[in-house]
Amino acid sequence: MLADWGLGFSIPIMKRLLAALLLCCNALTAQEKLESLYERGEEHFFAGRIKEALVEWDAQVKENPASLPGHWQRGLALYYAERYKDGRAQFETHQKVNSEDVENAVWHFLCVAKLENAEAARKAFIPITHDRRVPMKEIHALFAGKGTEEAVLKAAEAKTEDTSAATLNMQRCYAHLYLGLYHEALGKTEKAKEHMLKAAELASKGSYMGQVAVVHCKVRGWEGSPPAKAPSTKHQAPEKPQASNIKMREGRPGGLPDTVRELVFGA
Repeated sequence: MLADWGLGFSIPIMKRLLAALLLCCNALTAQEKLESLYERGEEHFFAGRIKEALVEWDAQVKENPASLPGHWQRGLALYYAERYKDGRAQFETHQKVNSEDVENAVWHFLCVAKLENAEAARKAFIPITHDRRVPMKEIHALFAGKGTEEAVLKAAEAKTEDTSAATLNMQRCYAHLYLGLYHEALGKTEKAKEHMLKAAELASKGSYMGQVAVVHCKVRGWEGSPPAKAPSTKHQAPEKPQASNIKMREGRPGGLPDTVRELVFGA
């Protein structure tokens, strides 16, 4: 019957083509499943449903272990779920794929401080030297025991004639977010609450970490913060998890994965 279609393909080629199409369909279905797990987890997280978020994100990394190193959002949820050992492991894994991120070092510090104490967290503190974001250098120094709260706040006010109001707002939000987390690690609840509420007030809808400040207030039961909303942009989210190890190459017919092309046309 295939020959009757007049497509100019031999029977073996058509069989391979059908097999390739089936492979593509299966890969797309798996990809959609992984994306759905991530998105449902994100929705739960920003609603303050931390355990429910982890049900989705744990399922995601179980389904596709390759997504684990990049999944720093899961690490945040692990901290709020008080799964500090798992959180520490998540941030140590993330360090392998994102080696110059002060935020990763700080969240690792927070998990170690909860597992042991602040002194132990400082001893295990991850060194970072090339995070150029303001005021990350001062935040890192603070957690390392070499900086001050005043230095963080001063750095957050740094601006040039090209600094936009939105950028300045973000710098201030980050400063208060991490000062709040710093004081929480030291057991200074009132100071932590003061800074975190300020961070939540400054948080823009498009800032992932700004909305984390709102979630923090929600989880801690601190009044005065607006409801968290998932950021309208996902530029800070991890890469979408890959459904399989099929690699894409530019310049191949129709952008076909290598595996599919080889099934149809031969290796």
